Amino acid sequence: MRINDTDITNLERKFRLNLINSITGIKPANLIGTRALDGTDNVAIFSSVVHLGSHPAQLGFIMRPQNPISPKDTYANILETKYYTINSISETFTKKAHYTSAKLEKHHSEFDAMHIDKSFIDNFHAPFVTQSPIKIGMKHLESIPLPNGCIFVIGSVVLLDVPDETINELGQIDLASTQSAGISGLNSYYRLHNLATYPYVRTNELPDFE
Repeated sequence: MRINDTDITNLERKFRLNLINSITGIKPANLIGTRALDGTDNVAIFSSVVHLGSHPAQLGFIMRPQNPISPKDTYANILETKYYTINSISETFTKKAHYTSAKLEKHHSEFDAMHIDKSFIDNFHAPFVTQSPIKIGMKHLESIPLPNGCIFVIGSVVLLDVPDETINELGQIDLASTQSAGISGLNSYYRLHNLATYPYVRTNELPDFE
């Protein structure tokens, strides 16, 4: 298949949706947990979490366009409380995680509906996913509107919980050992396998390529 922008626009809607969501390859699979002011806990799947910097430690993710009068629970809770969690999805619960994208009635918890265990760490406001090998506590810093109506949410890492045995002496996490999953498109899940680890690139240490 070789198509241009006009061809893309004229594709059947669902075909275009699946195609364009797949072309970037494997994306991180994460559950974002929030707690409303009334104590209702929510969790939803996202595949758009990205690293922004390590000093200070910041991450971002993309929210779909929101109704300004009644934003979705995840975004509303982040705006109201400033706190949320990012939790990796392992191979053991991809199905439960996937179905958190369901449009439940407001104040109905996906934790309850999908039977996902939650836990709290060090009195952090928002809930973590108990089964997640990598748990990140976040504080909201800024929301940036994007040209397509989506919102880029930027947060600061204020808490991190990762199994000691998965981190090497350089601070690198072995994602394969955590059985973390990845997402292609909207609904295809992949197992991660480490192919190789290369050294930090210095121009005076470039190998001889054939």
